[in-house]
This record gives sequence, C-alpha cells and structure tokens, in this order.
Amino acid sequence: MRNAPERGTAGGGRAAGAGGEPGGAPGGRTQEGPAGRRAGKWWPLAAITLGNFLLLVDVTIVNTALPRIADGLGASFASLQWVMDIYALALAALLMVAGSAADLFGRRRLYVAGLALFALASLACGLAPDAGTLVAARAVQGMGAAAMFATNTPLLMATYQGRDRGVAFGVWGGTSGAAAAAGPVLGGLLTEYVDWRAIFLVNLPLTAVAAWITLRRVKESHGALPHAGTDTVARSPLARIDWPGAASFTACAGALTYGLIRGGEEGWTEYGTLASLGGAALALLVFLVVERRVRRPLLDLGLLRRPSFAALMAAALLLQAAAFPYLTFVGLWVQNIVGLSPVQAGLAVTPMALMSLLVGALGGRRLQRMAPQLPIGAGLLLVGAGALLSRALLDDDAGWAALVPGLAVSGLGIGAAMPVLVSAALGAAPPQRAGMASGAVNTFRQLGYALGIAVLGTVFATALRDAVRPGASRTAVGSAYVSGLTDIMLISGVAALAGGLLVLAVVRREESGDGPAGRHGQGATAAPVREGARAGA
Repeated sequence: MRNAPERGTAGGGRAAGAGGEPGGAPGGRTQEGPAGRRAGKWWPLAAITLGNFLLLVDVTIVNTALPRIADGLGASFASLQWVMDIYALALAALLMVAGSAADLFGRRRLYVAGLALFALASLACGLAPDAGTLVAARAVQGMGAAAMFATNTPLLMATYQGRDRGVAFGVWGGTSGAAAAAGPVLGGLLTEYVDWRAIFLVNLPLTAVAAWITLRRVKESHGALPHAGTDTVARSPLARIDWPGAASFTACAGALTYGLIRGGEEGWTEYGTLASLGGAALALLVFLVVERRVRRPLLDLGLLRRPSFAALMAAALLLQAAAFPYLTFVGLWVQNIVGLSPVQAGLAVTPMALMSLLVGALGGRRLQRMAPQLPIGAGLLLVGAGALLSRALLDDDAGWAALVPGLAVSGLGIGAAMPVLVSAALGAAPPQRAGMASGAVNTFRQLGYALGIAVLGTVFATALRDAVRPGASRTAVGSAYVSGLTDIMLISGVAALAGGLLVLAVVRREESGDGPAGRHGQGATAAPVREGARAGA
C-alpha cells in the first residue's frame, strides 16, 4: 500500500479543507463566500499566530532571567542549562509525532490541547519551588509547544486559499522574527519590573485568548487517511503513529543532551557520562532500524540519501546551534560582569534580531526566488563571520557595545537563511513527502538549539571552573567569563562556516518539477533543488 499523500503540512498529512475532511469543500477548496471575505476571516490567523509567538518567545524569554532564577532557586549552572535545554529538546523530540497525531485526531483539537498543556506547564513553572520542578515543568511546556507548532501550518493551509493564504503565511512568518526580537527584551522587562516568575505566568491569559478564538473561529481538519478497506492499519488510528520511532528518537536526543551536560560537569570518563552517550548511540541505531522497517516512518531515511536534503538538514541544525545558543551565555556575562540590568541585557542582543527582521522585510521575496544554496549558504557564512567578529572584539576591558557589530552581521545571515530553509527542504523532497520534510527541518532546527546549549554550556562551564577559584577577584572572574565566551564564539563561528560551505557545495537548483510554490500557494518560494537522476528515482 502506498503511503497517503503528505502535501504541505508540518506533520506528514495533506492539507485539509476547513470543513473537517480532507480537501474541505468540493474540489478540495475552502469555501470563500461573502462571509469568508468579512474581516472576521482573520480571526483564525490571530489565534494561530498568537500561539506561534508564545511558543517561540519561550525559547529565549528565559535568557535574561537566568541570573535571577539562579538566585531565587539556588540553581546550579547545570540546572540553568536544563531550564533552557529541556524545552527545546521536548519540542524537537515530539514535533514529528505531534504532526502525525494531529492529522489523525484533528489539527484544531491537538492545537487547543497543546495550548492547555502549555498554559498548565507555564503555571507550574511560575510556581516552581526549586530548580528540579522548574526543569520538569519546562519539559511539559515543550510538549505543549510541539503540539502547537506541529499544527500551525496545517491549520493555516486548511483555513486560507489563494491570496489570503499568502497573506496568512506572511504574517505567521513575521511572528517568528518578532518573537526572536521580543524574547530577551520581554524577559528583561518582566524580570526587572515584576519578577522572573512573570515570564511564565504571562502565558496564562494569552493562551486562554488563543484557545477561545480557536474554539470559536477555527474549523476542524484532518490529514488524508487511507480507505479502511485498503489498509487494515487504518482501523486503529493510534497504530498509524510510529511510536517505536518516536520513542527511540526521543531517547537518543535526551541521552545525548544529558551526556554532554553531565560530561562537562562530572568528566568525560565518568560512568554516567559514558552510559548516557552509549545509550544515545544505541537509541540512534534502534531508530534507524525501526525507520527502515515500519510502514509509516516518522522520517523516511530515503530522504537522507538525497544529497541536497541531507545537506539542508545539517544546515538547519548548524544554523540554529551556531546563531542562538551562545547568546544565553552572553546574557550571563552582561549582567554578572558588565553590570547591565535585565532590560538592558535584553536590548544588548537585539541587533541580531533587528537585522534579521530588516533583511526579511526588504529582501524576502528576492531571497525566495534565488537558488536556495545561495541565501542559505551565504547566510551561514555571515552567521559564522559575525560570531568570529564578536570573538575578535571581545576582551577583558570590553563592554556590551563590542558585541554589536558581530551580532548585526550574524543577523544579516539569519535573515537570509532562515526564511528559505523550509521551502528549500520541501523542494528537495518528493511532493508526497512534503509534510515529512517540513516536520524534519523544524525538528533539526530545535535539536540544533538543544545540542548547542549543551555543547557550548559545557565549554563555557569548563572555562569558568578552570579559571575561578574560591576567593578569586572580580577581575579574575571577568577574565574567565571572557575566556569562556571567546571559546564558544569560536566553536559557533567554525560550525556556521562549515555549514555554509557544505550547503554551497552540495545543494543544487532543481531544473524541473513542482516546487514548494505549487504546494503551499504562498507566492514566491525558494527554488526547488536538484538531486540528480539517482536520487530522483
């Protein structure tokens, strides 16, 4: 039995109509009568973009609150790493399986459930009495975010058609950039003028608004399901989800992250570290075996045999790992050593986000028309150059202003590469695997952030531990912070440069075939990529 079509969703299903069945109205179109042209047609967009904004803001809103969290809960450096890491890790691990579940049980239903879980976990975060409780609540928050993120794109595609769909995706994409810019500043404002707990509690009324609008204005939709008579698995919806693949992928990502953080804290030859890293390798092997044998895999391993697709997944991981995680440790430096307030610390890192938004606003359409290896490859090179520039300008006497040129250069690269990644991945995959490709690229992005925090945090903690001794002077502590920052900026810069060169060398424009423009109806999109005769077979 051939797999059901998977066009245009983040989780593996075909875009459904607004009426709750695949294709919606007759002919596969959402009805657009006079009522659909009223101003009220944008309420679904408001509900979906609000949820998207909240889940993305919560990736970075914690950055500027970390010193206050450490003081308030007596949290260790490793605990702070987990506060950052576990959210992105849960989001990455569950994103693809959440997309599959949404196609089966209803996108609106899972989106509202994700909002509810996100809100409850935010409440638990805000009331957490200790670091362990906060980390556990952040994990649950990431689970809710995965359900929200996996249903964003399918709900928009089911609700809007034609020009309205282009407008909807433009607004939805803009919220991602706005979240990157707003996260550290909002975190600083709430931490400084209210309390660090407010960065979580503020989610409660906003998620309630998003859920209320969704229930009133967003219609249910599902992915394409095979006919029950042709596939016995269809009789049991739960059986259509690749649970073994989801479990092994989650175990691999979790054990690898834990091993990296534990290695920096306890040593690389310590039993727990070796066991975690070994467990990660074993879980990866299980995942590969499962995905080769299961009827409906989370990730078709055949996609990774396509050079362009594999290179784009590496680019997604390296871009997210190189561009953003080191800002967490910059936030610690500007508050603990430079002496900035939480608000000032948030503003200090905004040049990156502002330049990214500027590039997207002024050159977005041109970037989408280019061969994808150019904006993605050049963008990664700029991210690497920005990190290395920040490293070159940073010394023991430097202040926050030394970071501005490098952050601005990296922002240019993010603005060039990030908007093109998803559409390029769609172009590198067969049309029937478009949903899987979209889910995969978002998963690799979040996994890159989680692993980046773990790796860079380990390097940064090692620099502090080796240089700071009991009774060390403030000057010695400041030098240790700078040493740690220069080390992680070097790693980030080299990783981004390697990713950029890989993309430029491997990814190629497709000469024919339907690219993502036809699949999404979003106007101009990145040129699809060519794989050659063998991969296209």
